[in-house]
Amino acid sequence: MTNKERFLSLCENIQREGKDDLMAWLEKSDFYSAPASTRFHGNYAGGLLAHSLNVYDELNRLLQIYPEVHPSTETICIVSLFHDLCKVGFYTTEKRNRKNADGQWESYDSYAIKEKFCFGGHGSKSMFIVQNFMKLTAEEAVAINCHMSTWDGNKDVGNAFEQYPLAWLLHVADESASYIIEKKENT
Repeated sequence: MTNKERFLSLCENIQREGKDDLMAWLEKSDFYSAPASTRFHGNYAGGLLAHSLNVYDELNRLLQIYPEVHPSTETICIVSLFHDLCKVGFYTTEKRNRKNADGQWESYDSYAIKEKFCFGGHGSKSMFIVQNFMKLTAEEAVAINCHMSTWDGNKDVGNAFEQYPLAWLLHVADESASYIIEKKENT
């Protein structure tokens, strides 16, 4: 099964009004081919999709460790698979120069950020995009909004994590996918 097929299969767990419009928007966008970052985790074509699936897997693994947190399958899919929608249409490619092994300059393709829609931080923009298509529960909105923890400058995120433990688990799943799972994939 390809990553796209797996993603679409997981999205079948979402029965919320507006999901079909969100899925149509994703299909027209670069979601399936975009990188997850410019030079860190998932900085390759399809990296954003792979990262979203890795976060889904890590969140499910963490939920086994913390059974007292028990979101629905639908909620798990929404927060993990859509947590980084802020990266849709966010990257472009550009030429850069570097010295090769022989000490000669060479040109190579690289990803760069080309923000087309500025809206708050990483989490708030992702939450805004999802909410343009379907209504989120408070727990889902907080989880997506706070998944970057204090990286987005959110100084009150600890209170959100206390009120909605799923938000903390999504944050940890995102970090685990980025710094452990995807680091292994690149070595």
